[in-house]
Amino acid sequence: MSHKTLPRTGPLLAGGDGLYGPIGRPGESGLALPQGFAGRVVARSGAKVAGLTWHAAPDGGACFPDGDGWIYVSNSELPLLGGASALRFRAGGDVIDAYRILSGTDLNRAGGATPWHTWLSCELGHRGRVFECDPYGVRAARPRLAMGRFRHEAAACDPERQVVYMTEGEPDGCLYRFRPGDWGDLTEGTLEVLCASGRWRPVPSPAALLRATRHQVEEARHFDGGDDCHYVGGVCYFTTRGDRGLWAYDAGGSTLERLCEGVRAVTAAPSGDLYVARDAGRARIDLVAPDRSVAPFLRLVGHDDVELTGPAFSPRGDRLCFSARRGRTEGLTFEVTGPFRA
Repeated sequence: MSHKTLPRTGPLLAGGDGLYGPIGRPGESGLALPQGFAGRVVARSGAKVAGLTWHAAPDGGACFPDGDGWIYVSNSELPLLGGASALRFRAGGDVIDAYRILSGTDLNRAGGATPWHTWLSCELGHRGRVFECDPYGVRAARPRLAMGRFRHEAAACDPERQVVYMTEGEPDGCLYRFRPGDWGDLTEGTLEVLCASGRWRPVPSPAALLRATRHQVEEARHFDGGDDCHYVGGVCYFTTRGDRGLWAYDAGGSTLERLCEGVRAVTAAPSGDLYVARDAGRARIDLVAPDRSVAPFLRLVGHDDVELTGPAFSPRGDRLCFSARRGRTEGLTFEVTGPFRA
């Protein structure tokens, strides 16, 4: 894999038809894709898939290796009943198993994968927690309380600096990073918040019993509703729901840049290409190439007022999974296959 990433500075530019050519006519599922790509629905909220009733309000997701196949994990943004479920795929794409990996938690909106193949499921509720889950369904999920009690949205691991970035779903939320005492063990560590100066400061009381974490450090920088985030190539990309922004925090240079508007979720292919899900009403995923050109990659036609969530690539980079949800009841989980570039 080439792992090309965006240049460190410069605006995002419209890129015409992009790397894969124009988008074609929608298929039976409503997916409109470039030539050579195909898509299908692999799970529907309220319907059985491999014996499991797929959850409502599918949100953040990630893929994990599983022998010749892979696993896709998806959160559920339901109050008190949220949690997360997993789909197990054979190498050819057949779904052979589905199971819960977390239950009885509150508003599990986004999250993030770790390099040691666990899933961090984040609660958006008041004094929300981060749960470390086993995508293979063997070990019970565990709360990681040292990572703070706040309205958690998403998490992204930076193996170079051995920290976990986290967003906060508040109108004046912060960008945090958790520095574990031992990389690979999230039970203990230091919670830090990004400040206006570009420096990180420790949060005095991550448990936030008396004062919210975002108000404990006076010089903390605030964002309008932190949302999804993804780390790749030395940069933590994150979105803000309130002002619909896509941001890039360059971890090496400690610089922050706002890249564009109207982005709901973000992921990266193994090639380093960014794929951004546009906010509600647009129902499309755009591709951001390393030269910073932006072009539509897929559209979802005939599904009004849906929100695209949980985009994630399979370990080999040849399949893209994501969900389309309408409120907290309806949801479809899709898989797209095709000649994604390496």
